[in-house]
Amino acid sequence: MGAPSNLRKNHLLDALPEPEWQRLLPHLESVDMPLGLVLYEPGSTLSHVYFPTSAIVSLLYVMQNGASAEIAVVGFEGLLGISLFMGGDSTPSRAVVQSAGQGLRMKAQAIKDEFKRSGPVMHLLLRYTQALITQMSQTAVCNRHHSLDQQLCRWLLLSLDRLRGQELVMTQELIANMLGVRREGVTESALKLSQAGLIRYARGHITVLDRPGLERRSCECYAVVKEEYKRLLPSILAV
Repeated sequence: MGAPSNLRKNHLLDALPEPEWQRLLPHLESVDMPLGLVLYEPGSTLSHVYFPTSAIVSLLYVMQNGASAEIAVVGFEGLLGISLFMGGDSTPSRAVVQSAGQGLRMKAQAIKDEFKRSGPVMHLLLRYTQALITQMSQTAVCNRHHSLDQQLCRWLLLSLDRLRGQELVMTQELIANMLGVRREGVTESALKLSQAGLIRYARGHITVLDRPGLERRSCECYAVVKEEYKRLLPSILAV
């Protein structure tokens, strides 16, 4: 297998010290992550961990009646498949690509072996897991206590933080499914944000025009999650 072209475009991989990076490098495989691709289903045995580089993946909890709601979003800052190194081989959530792009994957046994070394990789993955749990917890609080306008602002900002740009390709129906609300509610909230000059929405493309304004309109949940990721995840090396 040739060297993938998107190496080190994932924040976690880029944070690894050189010895750990060189040890993991032969195990990384470049993969396409098209819109709608399901990386894993609830209860299924995970075969790989995934490191998005330009794609965004939603973690969804799916009810017995088929309804679903997003519990977290993962992009180039993280990985999918934490249950593999946290003591389990499956998860109750579904992972589906919400914004198409590229990524890297590694076989389950390879990440388990590296985690068991109890070195920089293990400590980095544990810090990322803590940040992800914070996002999940804050999402649950936000969905219970804040308005749909605030939830939409939080969701847009978290998604943008995981993209290199200011535009999302996303239909209102997909956003509604992620937030677990009716499409009409998303349409109304998006219209309000558009009329306030914060976003422009046309043909499934959402462009943020005023990010500071969007942050002011959001609830405190976005800031809590952002600061926790900033605190726990290093910008250069895992030490």
